[in-house]
Amino acid sequence: MNEFTEESQQTAMASAVVLTSVFVIAICGLVYELIAGTLSSYLLGDSTTQFSLTIGLFLTSMGVGSFLSRFLKDHLVFWFVTIELLIGVVGGFSALAGFASFAFTDLYVPVLIAHVFIIGALVGLEIPLVIRLLEEVRSLRVTVANVFSVDYAGALVASIVFPFFLLPQLGLVRSSLVVGITNVLVAAILLHNLKRQMRGRQKGLTIAVIISLVTLITATAVAGSMVKEFENRVYQDEVIFSSASRYQQVVLTRWRNDTRLYLNGHLQFSSVDEYRYHEALAIPALSSAEKRDEVLILGGGDGLLARQVLKFGDVRRITLVDLDPMVTDLFSNRVVLRELNDNSLRSEKMRIQNTDAMAFLSETNEVFDVILIDLPDPSESALSKLYSEAFYRLCLSHLAENGTLATQATSPFRSREAFWCINKTLQSVRTTTGGGMSERFYSRPYHAYIPTFGTWGFVMASRRPIDVDSIKISVKTNFLTTETLSSLFNFPKDMEPVPTKINRLNDPVLSQLYRSGYHKYLD
Repeated sequence: MNEFTEESQQTAMASAVVLTSVFVIAICGLVYELIAGTLSSYLLGDSTTQFSLTIGLFLTSMGVGSFLSRFLKDHLVFWFVTIELLIGVVGGFSALAGFASFAFTDLYVPVLIAHVFIIGALVGLEIPLVIRLLEEVRSLRVTVANVFSVDYAGALVASIVFPFFLLPQLGLVRSSLVVGITNVLVAAILLHNLKRQMRGRQKGLTIAVIISLVTLITATAVAGSMVKEFENRVYQDEVIFSSASRYQQVVLTRWRNDTRLYLNGHLQFSSVDEYRYHEALAIPALSSAEKRDEVLILGGGDGLLARQVLKFGDVRRITLVDLDPMVTDLFSNRVVLRELNDNSLRSEKMRIQNTDAMAFLSETNEVFDVILIDLPDPSESALSKLYSEAFYRLCLSHLAENGTLATQATSPFRSREAFWCINKTLQSVRTTTGGGMSERFYSRPYHAYIPTFGTWGFVMASRRPIDVDSIKISVKTNFLTTETLSSLFNFPKDMEPVPTKINRLNDPVLSQLYRSGYHKYLD
């Protein structure tokens, strides 16, 4: 009787260990999937496409793994521990391998596909094995319920841990290595607790676990220097800052006197000629406004646009809304970056709000004399909403009666249709006042040459028609003059207006136009 009770307790303990392992495995598996999608978004752009493809491939490969599990008929505990060990090694090195392949070869996509498929197939192998291992303990119906319950719970934990802890604290490469170490430790725990069922096969696995742990821990220790080398290769110039926030990968490079900011691999500015871009975006709108007491900047967390706004002495307050506190903190505190923006983010007139631009406009009751929009290009659907008719309608509702808005609008040469889509979307906006009167935007598109980026487009808008010939520039500039300003509003034949659809929340055509324009130009 005692032997039977002891055996039952050992069986129950083994069952608990396996179920706990499934919980941890589920966390690790989803984290690998999120790392793959995030890394591809950083390196290739278009997060919607990258995550869709990653998730689809991962789930498909899980199905393949589940099918293959039927061929594992004996020594199930051995295979379960082996698979867990393989997931730890392959998944742990997935981000490092992806980054290296992007930096040194043209094989990033095949490497990504191989890693996602292998990890997905191994994860797909595990669940059927676990169910078969536990069948002897409880009825199959309860076993399935237990396995899938802890599996789904693990997925929830992963979806919280990855964006709020792993990514901002460890970065992509170290996150994958740490999760790999976790997988290998789970394999070690399983090996220890299920050694009775291993039937003498544990020696080889023990050696493999030790080698895997040492390799992963060593890679974690040197990951920082390795990633820096990869980044120097990718960005060519010396990387002086690199970190992943909750929202994006932030990289600063420097070569001689040229400092550059990259967000998710996309160049945001070069300190050599950024003044041309920021003067073109800010000065015309501010010079044409009847009042400049309250200025709203959407984006522009580097403070370079705010520097232009502060040239106007009658500006009473600037509200800067930028999603990522890492960017605003960086440009508020680093000496070399504060020199670039003339300490604009530390001005007593500055109020910084780290939130989504659309959410801010939806929640505030404030009205602004000038609204300047310096947001990333609409390269994907998530960003396309910030150029939508609904977004511009919110802007109009928070713009003073005689106020002026200006937005960056990508290149009218490289992405001609996208540029004119932004202009058409602004013109389509209609709101109704409390008195029942209809209000709209009158727009004036224009462009400027930025050596680093080429010809770049902007759009000014107001409730009244804008007479560009009457705009007088009264502040110190390095690029714009009153005499040359009107020339920016004339478009050559290859950048003239083309018919486009309106960009709406439920029909984000802008991101498609943007990508097709750039791909056509690059091809």
